Amino acid sequence: MLITTWNVNGMRAREAQFLAWVASAAPAVICLQETKALREQLSPALRELPGYWCYWHSAPKGYSGVGLHIRRDAFIGEPVFGHPAHDFESRLATAEVMLGATPVTLASLYLPNGGKDYPAKIAFLQAMANWVREVHASGRQLILCGDMNVARAVMDVHPNFRDPQVIGQRLEERQLFSHMLAGGLVDMQRTLHPDNAELFTWWPYWRAHRQRNIGWRLDYVLVSQALAGRVSACRVLTEVGTSDHAPVVATLV
Repeated sequence: MLITTWNVNGMRAREAQFLAWVASAAPAVICLQETKALREQLSPALRELPGYWCYWHSAPKGYSGVGLHIRRDAFIGEPVFGHPAHDFESRLATAEVMLGATPVTLASLYLPNGGKDYPAKIAFLQAMANWVREVHASGRQLILCGDMNVARAVMDVHPNFRDPQVIGQRLEERQLFSHMLAGGLVDMQRTLHPDNAELFTWWPYWRAHRQRNIGWRLDYVLVSQALAGRVSACRVLTEVGTSDHAPVVATLV
């Protein structure tokens, strides 16, 4: 099954692209970020995506926003959707599902970028690390996907953009990201492609940076250690869509 994540940077602007991609790929799990729309502002085709249980989690003014959509035939029973207590600005949606006999929490995350409120970003990262441990302590496995607005390591940023003082590359952020992973998660992109220094998921719109692959790796598929061995591939779909982020797709067998 395909586990996918995509920061669409405005769902209404990418509707046709998104629907065509879903029709072609039929992912089992679709995690969306920066939807920038209330559910009632979306078309019927988006609100009730055929064949999926859909959860649109949006703030009152349509700012930020995440989506979590689960194909009905991929899991046993209807998912239980929600969002943890530390969520704010509609940045984290979760679903409890059964993967065979294994209870799994799926999560779509849009971490604050920290440009306007860096302390809020740090607090959110700290809360995420605690939450990951709580999920695992409950006996559930976790698949956490999304735009995490942190480049984990120096190699996750193109040399043109490397600056340890820039938000998204600061040591404090990277340490907290590592602390979250230490709670029992595996970064599947980097695990499967440990030496790929050109594995980026976000590019500025200007000067053909995407075409030249001058970007950052900000979008991740993180899975519990117990599930990591079942992930056979994790790809960045650089050819899909016109957002400044590309979808990331993991294959779970």
